[in-house]
Amino acid sequence: MKPAASLLLLFTAASVPAAHAEIDPAPIACHSCSEWNQPHAAFVLFGGSHYVGPAGLAVVAIDTGAGVILIDGALPQSADGIVASLDAQGLDLAKVKYIATSHPHFDHVGGVAALARRSGATVLTTAAGAIALAQGQVPADDPQAGYGDDMRFAAIANLRALADGESITLGDTTLTLHATPGHTPGGASWTWRDCEGERCVDLVFADSLNPVSDDTYRFSEGDRASAFRASIAKVRALPCDLLVSAHPGFSRLFERQAQSALIDRDACRRYADDATRRLDERLRQEQQAQ
Repeated sequence: MKPAASLLLLFTAASVPAAHAEIDPAPIACHSCSEWNQPHAAFVLFGGSHYVGPAGLAVVAIDTGAGVILIDGALPQSADGIVASLDAQGLDLAKVKYIATSHPHFDHVGGVAALARRSGATVLTTAAGAIALAQGQVPADDPQAGYGDDMRFAAIANLRALADGESITLGDTTLTLHATPGHTPGGASWTWRDCEGERCVDLVFADSLNPVSDDTYRFSEGDRASAFRASIAKVRALPCDLLVSAHPGFSRLFERQAQSALIDRDACRRYADDATRRLDERLRQEQQAQ
């Protein structure tokens, strides 16, 4: 069944504060930000797909032959390092046409406003994600909304919302969005295929599947747990030869790289199994706290 036409949400620079349109957002301070933003050498994942993010926050660049697609933008203070990693891989920020996002939390999209402004790229997300990105704040139904202003990030313009299962094609690459709400309402995972000669593999950029929230949120309320389980099952079933998770440590990305074992057709299954265990434990804790 053909996906519904994409919802095109275009915001001009006037939609965000002038400071965001003209200068890069200020660094964000958080308990783990310094650790997440430690530099990591860029490297080739497979074919034209490259890891260009810091050590704790995955950012992927795909050279499509007709421009570059970025996935995620890490923290505001990560932007210069991402640009340097692009340069190290022979890629030019000016050729970035799209920036796909996993979910609208400051640690994954904090750097997107600067990267999009510098490159002129269109930012891809879900319909729910587009609302949060345009506002620079998580919605009220986000599990971490209770943290308030600590969740803010620079609002992002030039957004395009894709439907679940919808794809965009640039050059030789077709990138597909898979809506994976749970960690956040607007979460998305992404799949594409890349080749080296006649050998091709299916790559997955998997959204966070970790049931993290403020103290007031309950994953056991309503249909939250079942929706989260559906997202976990969706990631488990994706065509998956090479997995990159939004936090690379959750998929042992660098360990696999060091072992020359980036190709791992069981990686998505293990990632989903780990997510199921974390969700089960969270639900058990909520039940005990009643």
